[in-house]
Amino acid sequence: MSIFGYPVLSVLVFLPLLGALFVLLIPKREEKFIKDSTFIVTLAVFGLSLYMFSRFDGGTAAFQFVEKRSWIPEYGVQYFLGIDGISLWLVLLTTFIMPVTILSSYSVKKHVKEYMVFMLILETGMLGVFLALDLFLFYIFWELMLIPMYFLIGVWGGERRIYAAIKFFLYTMAGSVLMLVAILALYFYNHRVTGVYTFDLLEMYKLNIPLKLQMYMFIAFFLAFAFKVPMFPFHTWLPDAHVEAPTAGSVILAGVLLKMGTYGFLRFAMPLFPQATVDMIPVVATLAVIGIIYGALVAMVQKDVKKLVAYSSVSHLGFVMLGLFALNIQGIEGGIIQMVNHGLSTGALFLIVGIIYERRHTRLIEEFGGLSKVMPLFATFFMVVTLSSIGLPGLNGFVGEFLILLGAFKANKVFAIFAASGVILAAVYMLWMFQRVMFGKVTKEENRRLPDMNLREICYMLPMIVFIVWIGVYPQTFLRKMDASVTKLITHIESKSQLAGDLGDLPYHERLYARYFAGDNGDE
Repeated sequence: MSIFGYPVLSVLVFLPLLGALFVLLIPKREEKFIKDSTFIVTLAVFGLSLYMFSRFDGGTAAFQFVEKRSWIPEYGVQYFLGIDGISLWLVLLTTFIMPVTILSSYSVKKHVKEYMVFMLILETGMLGVFLALDLFLFYIFWELMLIPMYFLIGVWGGERRIYAAIKFFLYTMAGSVLMLVAILALYFYNHRVTGVYTFDLLEMYKLNIPLKLQMYMFIAFFLAFAFKVPMFPFHTWLPDAHVEAPTAGSVILAGVLLKMGTYGFLRFAMPLFPQATVDMIPVVATLAVIGIIYGALVAMVQKDVKKLVAYSSVSHLGFVMLGLFALNIQGIEGGIIQMVNHGLSTGALFLIVGIIYERRHTRLIEEFGGLSKVMPLFATFFMVVTLSSIGLPGLNGFVGEFLILLGAFKANKVFAIFAASGVILAAVYMLWMFQRVMFGKVTKEENRRLPDMNLREICYMLPMIVFIVWIGVYPQTFLRKMDASVTKLITHIESKSQLAGDLGDLPYHERLYARYFAGDNGDE
């Protein structure tokens, strides 16, 4: 469905690309005009996403604003876009973060035109990933996103930018190639069963794939998405990419790109391979819990603020994965809302680090101290974002972590107890870092004359704070739009897996874990 015949999703996806073409036509010397034009384009895309949101029906699990056209008919490739309650908030997170990052990029002096063009192309790639319902189209957007991010890190990054950019590209490509093989296997299996060549995701949901084939395909998709999340032990590219990327690159990487992995599990791996999903839950949940604790412990010993925040992402995304694979409504909705929370809180932390780096050109914790006396406004924003990141009640992080732990506890108490330790560890490393940077005496002479936040910095930080508080105080605004889609996903996985009918009348999540901890692996 389109709005009054208006293809809203296509415009949403390709308006940034049109903006990039427009920016290409602007002379390089007009740097202010280039920045303003890019900001206006991203603001227009955000406005359009709000218009789409205002007409989104949260009461249905069906895909909305669907656009479906034959593209390469001889191979069954379609131009197929749609949005539901699972992808809705990730689309809005993307369109919201883009104007924020562009506004934070006004300090960029090097190759401004190329920088803004890559940022706009990146937005098209990210939105396409969240809206594509044809596997061929999805893969194109998935790969498209790599190119601008590679250049953003490699050209505008820090001293080791080339190393970080190549590492990011190779790790992501390794997983992507495996996913491509699985997509082709699905394509030919579907033809063998139905006689139809198609990459239509909704048609492939209907397949009953043999368990052995499901496992091979799930593992291929799992590796592609696990590299992107990134899950332990596939995370080693992330700290380098975050530390070397420019501020806006780090914000988008943490805020949106990592969510492509978790979204991939929800949209592709879990519903396409439901029995394999169930059989892999102990493995995924174990890796998620290890990631939560490992990421927190490594973050605790970092000397660089940006690297600390980077490792915190490994821990936070471990929570998301644990919630998704709890396979109950609390866990999955908690996982989705935590994707948004992480995008806001960690994105805001990278903006905070960028603000102080522009003034001091260092990110080492030992170089600071007592900044709250010199930059009181900066300290206030920093404090709110820090408390958000550790899950203080009343702020967004608490909502996501509470729902995830509730869902995990209902599914398996042992995993939930171990995961809860990550909340304590997060408070330790975040508050300890905040104390060392903001409190105590000003020991460095360079810190005594640091200017506080300017109007531009306030303008891009304030919207982040508004949503951090909004989600924390009234999460129902965000949860009710996803209820129907999440319920449908859980029902689909239950009906397609061998758990249906097992163990009598127990609730689904109890049946699931009862099988594993009773030693039943489902091979009977």
